[in-house]
Amino acid sequence: MSVPLTDRVIQLAYDPGISPKGGGLPGLAVLKNVVNSINMFGIIAVVGALAVSLGVWAWGHHTGGHQAEANGKKGAVVAAGAALGLGAANGIVAFFSGLGSQVH
Repeated sequence: MSVPLTDRVIQLAYDPGISPKGGGLPGLAVLKNVVNSINMFGIIAVVGALAVSLGVWAWGHHTGGHQAEANGKKGAVVAAGAALGLGAANGIVAFFSGLGSQVH
């Protein structure tokens, strides 16, 4: 027996009714604490990387080491980008999660 095309399309468009909810599984508070700690560790590491990169940039500039100066600049830009990403991670995920929930 063949299933009509309209019935197959309706089956593809079925809404399972799933949405994210807190408190459904045990350990959610622990997981949030772990992720917050990882984010803080990353931010502290970025501060160190930025300090080292700025030091390499200054040392390369004052000694005439153009390669070291360029690497220090690259490191400073990468560290600044990482700081931006770590600081904005929660907002970025919330933004795209909100966008995704509007898709019907």
